[in-house]
Order: sequence, then C-alpha cells, then structure tokens
Amino acid sequence: MTAETSAEGFRSGFACFVGRPNVGKSTLMNALVGTKVAITSNRPQTTRRAIRGIVHRPDAQLIVVDTPGLHKPRTLLGERLDSLVRSTLTEVDAIGFCVPADEKIGPGDKYIARELAGIKKTPIVAIVTKTDLVPPERVAEQLLAVGELGEFADIVPCSAAGDFQVGTVADVLISHLPEGYPLYPEGDLTDEPEQILIAELIREASLEGVRDELPHSIAVVVDEMGPREGRDDMINIYAHLFVERPSQKGIVIGHKGERLREVGTRARKQIEALLGTKVFLDLRIKVLKDWQRDPKQLRRLGFFD
Repeated sequence: MTAETSAEGFRSGFACFVGRPNVGKSTLMNALVGTKVAITSNRPQTTRRAIRGIVHRPDAQLIVVDTPGLHKPRTLLGERLDSLVRSTLTEVDAIGFCVPADEKIGPGDKYIARELAGIKKTPIVAIVTKTDLVPPERVAEQLLAVGELGEFADIVPCSAAGDFQVGTVADVLISHLPEGYPLYPEGDLTDEPEQILIAELIREASLEGVRDELPHSIAVVVDEMGPREGRDDMINIYAHLFVERPSQKGIVIGHKGERLREVGTRARKQIEALLGTKVFLDLRIKVLKDWQRDPKQLRRLGFFD
C-alpha cells in the first residue's frame, strides 16, 4: 500500500494480549505473525518486554503487542513489568484477554477481568487458548465460564499449537481497529532490534530444564556482534548471562560446563535461523547480586530507562 493509496476500507492499529503468566500469549502472537518474534517457555513470566509482532494483510495491518503476564509482583522487576502492562492497555486499539482452555478460571483471571472492566473505551476480546489440550465439551464449558467474567466484544476459542482459528482471532481483532494507513513497511515482522531478539533467544535456551526459581534470575545482554574479520558468512556474537547468586551460576554452567554448551548450541541454531547466516556464539556468566530488586542494575540490563 503506497502513501497515495486511499486508506478507505484498510484498517491498521495495535492490539495487545493480556493474561496471567503462561497462558499462551507469546505462542499465539508468533502464530499470528507467522514466525518467531517472541520467545516461549512453559515457565511463567518468560516475557519481560512489550514485544510487537506485525501481521500484514491486503486489507489490514495488525500490530500485536505481547505483554508480560500480570501477576502479584515480588520484586522491583515484577512491579515494573506490571506497570508496563497497565500502560500498554491504555495505548492500544483493542485488547485480547487470554484464558487457557485447560485450566479452570482462577483468582488471577478474575483479577485481570476486574482490571479490564475499568477500561471503558477499548474493545476487549476474550480469547480461550490451548483448545487442543482438552475435548470440545471442555472448550464449551470454558467459553461459558469466560463469558461470566465480564462484558466482552467477542469471545473466540483458538489453538496456536493446533493452528485452530488463529486466522479468526486476527479477523476479530482487525474488526475493532480504526481505518488508516499501514504503520510499518511491508515485510517487517517486528520492530525489536536484532540484539534484543538474540538476547531473548539465548535466554529461552537457558530456561530449558532448570529449577523453578532460576528462570526469574536469568538476564541476557548481547555485548558485541559483528561480521567475523575476513569472512562474510559468519557473525561473531559475545553475550553475558547474568544470575543473582553464585549457586545459580553453577546451575547454568552444569557439570564441567556441559549445560552451558547445550545452551549455546540451542541458542546458536535459533540465532542462525533468525539471521540467515553462520554464527560464532561466545557466552559468559556473571553474578549480579539481587539484580531484580536493584534499580541501577535493572537499567544496566536494559529493562528500563
């Protein structure tokens, strides 16, 4: 769509996904965009940024904002993530409230529904995710239960993993967007900088198979990246993984460094797929004591200005 083209009939705008941790928001966004722009994990609170994925259609451009899960914060990082979610809710054209089909409605869902009830001007679409994990009668029960949580513009069941009604979710969200010109160039799938995407892929690889308390303590920063001297088919990437205690450092490294090598191998494959070139990945680990509670360290790690 060119600048000279009329915007009549074309819709464009922002829709954010909100829900408690680990309800499938990032997986659904990736399915909508058609490629991986947000990391996923079965660990709660994997998402730490408001990540934007761009869905291009002939008649619309939908920018999906994946937010961290709303939860009761226990650290300064948690407080600021919740603040990030709430500020995002005031800035979008539509809100997708995600509730999983395979879990009963709980206090967290009811809490978010009450929060959303205070947003009067923005249409809210309830999305029942993970329908592939339960039989149809359970999906029907969940749709009724979600309908009792509040007044929603629409209620849609879907499964990102099973590719069920993902397109319908996009249709419904787009129907609530205003008419307007595209906001991003054709072909752009996210506005996240490459270094942030790479850091997230490293963090995703580091989350696999670790203890419950460790994921929240891991942060990743890409210190340097660039083409290898004398070669145009390889990029050197140097990154640090930060943890909060020396014992956590040992967990990440593993016996004789075996686990860290596994993390590097997994991350490198994902980064090579992202960049379309060979990658040399150098990972180092450093302890930043209680960084989740330290405003100075949070700024240093790039979470907040």
